Amino acid sequence: ADSKIASDHYHHYEEDEFTTFVLYNKSLMEKQNPNTYTGHPSILLSTTDIDKTYEELKNNGVDVTDIMKMPYGSMFTFKDQDGNPYIIREDK
Repeated sequence: ADSKIASDHYHHYEEDEFTTFVLYNKSLMEKQNPNTYTGHPSILLSTTDIDKTYEELKNNGVDVTDIMKMPYGSMFTFKDQDGNPYIIREDK
């Protein structure tokens, strides 16, 4: 396992797994976007197939936003049963 700490976030990598946890500094998030809600953790999940993941969640009745296609990758947001938002991004 490899861990890396930067001034604004923390990454943890497992060599044989595809799980990454990124913990961002809330004050820096608020500085970048004053409308960002930081009352609960912002959780970002990764997938290697954004379209498949999107369809699986949508077909199971999960509240999802449209997929956003950005120059640096694609992502969408979904909400859990309590209305908390999560982001899924595509990592290839």
